[in-house]
Amino acid sequence: MISKPKSDDYAPYAAGYVNLVPDGADVLQVLADNQASTYKLFHGLTEEQAMHAYAEGKWTLKEVLGHMIDTERVFSFRAFVFSREDISLPGFDQDTYVNSTDFNSRSIQSLADEFRAVREATLFLYRSFSPGQLACSGVASGALVKVAALVYITAGHELYHLNIIKERYL
Repeated sequence: MISKPKSDDYAPYAAGYVNLVPDGADVLQVLADNQASTYKLFHGLTEEQAMHAYAEGKWTLKEVLGHMIDTERVFSFRAFVFSREDISLPGFDQDTYVNSTDFNSRSIQSLADEFRAVREATLFLYRSFSPGQLACSGVASGALVKVAALVYITAGHELYHLNIIKERYL
């Protein structure tokens, strides 16, 4: 089981994500469980429901899922790279990423399938890390982050968006 990271293992902005993972939880199991439930949530939406945005200028549910996919790829790439070398990687602007593609032109089923596939790859990667690799770190967006923290940040980021979806979309 991967221990919950200390606050100096990640940037302050990520505390909100890390803290959403329940204390004592097996973070890899959280990711695995949410793979199925998040897939089911999005795959069960109609196209009309998936095009809903809760306010003017806010993302549609398709865009939220696309953002979740993009962000998981970024976090898992960072974890992969930092597990192999101590290096600095640039940040990414979530709005630029969402605005640079047209998630709304895709079917919600296609996006849900992609989410499931990306999560599967993420789980294979995260389960492969040795204790030594989990302790490795690098710099992302100008801040030091440990590989183990990125595992928690990945899980917490999903939980964060699921909470927003439940509160504002559904």
